[in-house]
Amino acid sequence: MPRSTTPLRLLIASVLLLGSGLAQAQYSWIGENGVRHFSDRPPPPSTPAHKILKTPGRMAAIPPAPAPEAPATAPAALKAAPTLAEREADYQERMKKRAEQDKKDAQQAERQRDIAQRCALARSAKAQVESGVRIRDVDATGQSRIATDEERAAQLAQANKILAECR
Repeated sequence: MPRSTTPLRLLIASVLLLGSGLAQAQYSWIGENGVRHFSDRPPPPSTPAHKILKTPGRMAAIPPAPAPEAPATAPAALKAAPTLAEREADYQERMKKRAEQDKKDAQQAERQRDIAQRCALARSAKAQVESGVRIRDVDATGQSRIATDEERAAQLAQANKILAECR
């Protein structure tokens, strides 16, 4: 019966893998120019001890964390939770602001619709005046009359003035 060598091979591979960590760079230091060096040989003797970051058998140096600044005011966690009345007042204030904003938005939308309608009427009037067709008008007494060239020019100028605001 043949013996299985798979467990033996796994054991040898794991020992070799663990041993390979010893062959990696063991020393780390900051050189004269401020450059970080990594090597399997120790740093030069002229390197000060505080610039040596890692040596064999010693963990990497962890730079000290900056001290936390003292808060100018009491932390939010120490503040008391708002009462039900305060929360209700805040809610009412938010609702009031929202209603005001909705009202402003509605007024702005109405203004935009009015401007769009005015521009459409001005475009229509300009097209009618420029078409060359006679423009018939009814006066206050109910009499029908045809617009003169001066009246047509005035209507065209008025339409152009309104359209200048539309663009």
